[in-house]
Amino acid sequence: MAVSNPALPDEPRARAARTKRDRTRRALLDAADATFGSRGWAHTRMEDVAAAAGVSAATAYNHFPSKHLLVGCVYAPLVLPLLSEAEHDIATGRSVVAALTDQVRALARISQRNRKLTAAFWSAVEEYTIKVSAPPNPDDDVDPRTLAPVPTPLRKLVEHGQRTGELRPFPSALEVSGMVVNLLLLRSINRPDEPAELTAELLLTVLFGMLRPELLTEAGVDGRPFRRPT
Repeated sequence: MAVSNPALPDEPRARAARTKRDRTRRALLDAADATFGSRGWAHTRMEDVAAAAGVSAATAYNHFPSKHLLVGCVYAPLVLPLLSEAEHDIATGRSVVAALTDQVRALARISQRNRKLTAAFWSAVEEYTIKVSAPPNPDDDVDPRTLAPVPTPLRKLVEHGQRTGELRPFPSALEVSGMVVNLLLLRSINRPDEPAELTAELLLTVLFGMLRPELLTEAGVDGRPFRRPT
């Protein structure tokens, strides 16, 4: 005698529920992207995001229990491809100089295209850092620093380059990646009309001025090896 599976009648209902949850989550992320980008971090409430998504505040909190988690999830898709690219470059033995150059230029473009969202994200990072008074914890699943680890691709590449001898061992990869990303943030806020290519050139000059200064000294009189021809 065939044994019946009592779960089968509920499968269409379960699929429908999952689809509804996925659509609601996507609507909240899209609404958060627009709201953080227009109002900034301090002036955006979860209630504002919920209203823009067409759901209740309770529903929004059910999907994203905190504003820090929400903004981290919004910014993560901009960052995680860079992390995958860095790991691929390391695994395939690509030149660290070339890999870092591409990473910094990509970060500059992301920051320019998403300037207000970037400012909101970094406001959340600063607030969360003050709140927890500790470095990022991989087990903290609401920390925007772990959800969208902006400095991590740079740190991994610098660590690799320092191990292989392609880059100078000081300053540390942690310090260098933090300095470059902080400088990027400052320029994105204070110089909103600066072309991404100029921002990238300045950041690369700072980065390799610390870790590979011969690139600058060998560039000739102008010392601008990272300037792209116009």
